[in-house]
Amino acid sequence: MAAPQLRTERLLMRGWQASDRAPFAELNADRRVMEHFPSTMARADSDAFADRIQLGFEMHGFGLWAVEVPGEHEFIGFVGLAVPSFDAPFMPAVEVGWRLAAHAWGHGYASEAAREALRYGFQEAGLDDIVSFTAPVNTRSVAVMRRIGMHHDPRGDFDHPRLPEGDPLRRHVLYRISRAEWSAG
Repeated sequence: MAAPQLRTERLLMRGWQASDRAPFAELNADRRVMEHFPSTMARADSDAFADRIQLGFEMHGFGLWAVEVPGEHEFIGFVGLAVPSFDAPFMPAVEVGWRLAAHAWGHGYASEAAREALRYGFQEAGLDDIVSFTAPVNTRSVAVMRRIGMHHDPRGDFDHPRLPEGDPLRRHVLYRISRAEWSAG
C-alpha cells in the first residue's frame, strides 16, 4: 500500500522517494539528531530503516511519513505512526514518533506533523490509544509529546530491552493519549 498523503498548514507528509535516502542518511549520521540514540547510522543501516518504514505502510496502512516543507525543503525527516518491534509491558501498541534534521528544529514542525499523525491514527486508522516514549534526557521530544496532548504514564516507564544494563539511555518514559482524550481536545 502506498503511503496516504497528508497536509498540514505548512507541511506535506508523504510516501518516501528515492531522493529522500541521501538526506535521510545525513540526518541519521548527525550526532546532534542522534544524541538520544545509541549511535549514529551508517548509510546501509539508514537505507535498511527506510525499507522497513515502507514495509510499515504496506503492513498497517500507516507509518512514518517523509516530511517536506513545500517550496523550502524537499525532505526534513519523518513523523508518523509505527508499531514497535520489541517487548515491553505496554505492548502491543502504536507509537507516534519523529526525527527531523537539526535545521528543521525550533519551527514547530514536529508538533504540527505529530498532531496530523494522531488525527490520522484515530480518525482514519481507528486506533484507540497511541503512545510515545524516549529517554527522560530527551527533553525536546518530551516537550513535543506534551504539546500534542499526550500525558506521562509513569506506570508504563520501562527499560528499553535493546539497550544494555548501565546505558544512560536505557530508561524510557512512556506518554500516551486515547482517542477520547484526543477528541476532547
